[in-house]
Amino acid sequence: MLYYARGSETTALSEEDMRLGLAEAFHKMGARKKVLALPPDYTRFHSHAGVLTRLAWNHYRASMTDILPALGTHSPMTREQIGHMFGSVPIGLFRDHDWRNDIVTLGEVPAAFVSEQSEGKVQYPWRAQVNKLLVDGGFDLILSIGQVVPHEVIGMANYNKNVFVGTGGQEGINKSHFLGAVYGMERIMGRADTPVRRVLNYASDNFAKHLPIVYVQTVVAAGEDGSLKVRGLYVGDDIECFNRAAELSLKVNFRMLDEPLSKVVVYLDPSEFKSTWLGNKSVYRTRMAIADGGDLLVLAPGLKEFGEDKEIDRLIRKYGYVSTPEVLKFVDENDELKNNLSAAAHLIHGTSEGRFRITYCPGHLTQQEIESVGFGYADLKSTMKRYDPAKLVDGMNMMPDGEKIFYVSNPALGLWAYRKRFEDS
Repeated sequence: MLYYARGSETTALSEEDMRLGLAEAFHKMGARKKVLALPPDYTRFHSHAGVLTRLAWNHYRASMTDILPALGTHSPMTREQIGHMFGSVPIGLFRDHDWRNDIVTLGEVPAAFVSEQSEGKVQYPWRAQVNKLLVDGGFDLILSIGQVVPHEVIGMANYNKNVFVGTGGQEGINKSHFLGAVYGMERIMGRADTPVRRVLNYASDNFAKHLPIVYVQTVVAAGEDGSLKVRGLYVGDDIECFNRAAELSLKVNFRMLDEPLSKVVVYLDPSEFKSTWLGNKSVYRTRMAIADGGDLLVLAPGLKEFGEDKEIDRLIRKYGYVSTPEVLKFVDENDELKNNLSAAAHLIHGTSEGRFRITYCPGHLTQQEIESVGFGYADLKSTMKRYDPAKLVDGMNMMPDGEKIFYVSNPALGLWAYRKRFEDS
């Protein structure tokens, strides 16, 4: 059921608008005694999920007993991050998700179904795993809060991904990421109906009906003045709220280009992007827009590691961002990758397949570290002097010497594609 829906390409919802929207939805849902909130972590700060979680806590107060950020494989949030993102919500409500240990399996999607959806590219079953708190906590409402936006693994982020991946376990996360990677990012990004989504929907329909999950979905985009605008808010307990949000997100977050781009410069906010595990959104979200033989330059002042998880960081350093055939060969020959398919998927996501050059300008990693994983290196200070984020505007820029570049101030907010490449994929 859809409890609330408001949004358009020109809508700009204020905090008061969102409060009223939630209040309307919560009234339709009826009183609840024990509430769990599943917002994203700090890496999704711009989703406005922090504001919505605070508004939900203000509504339910003592009835909201737990808040479990949907970390997936990300690092637990710090007290400072929680305070910045969630404001006055009591710190004592927050729980950490341990994706290796704190999980239960709800059911298993058959290998035959997964194989069918992947066109035979993978042959394994998929376990629907969630944090045990969702099952054992005695909740009569689980609020899954987040932003719908184009995504490299599943096509469009959020809905049941926030549950099965955000609070999921090692096997479920690994296999879902690998499924999306081998199927092909260009065939997935910007599409609401994908093989990974179908597998998660199978799990929702067959194994999770007993969980009282209600989805609170935002659509966020930059306005003409560059500030972020909440273009839509959708609240519901089934796929309709996701489909409505995805339809709007494609209109406001997806920029289709008539010509491929020869040079793209992406800035990674240091408060949000500290690893290539996250920072490679600069690669994922622009890859369909970059011309063959083109250049992607990534300004990454906060970059200090490759993977936020120590084991994933080690695997990235060992194998590097090489071509898909090379990664698949590594998986076949090495149990450590075979047993950590999300890392293998990430290596595939981070390669240009030799089609364009990727150059990182890191704030903390060395030239040797950057080049050891297959990226080009450039000095951050001198590069930012030439390409000053304070002076560039999103979109096409003409430099003083006549060089034309396409600038992206936050790759997490959208997807860019050369129209013909998208249509042919």
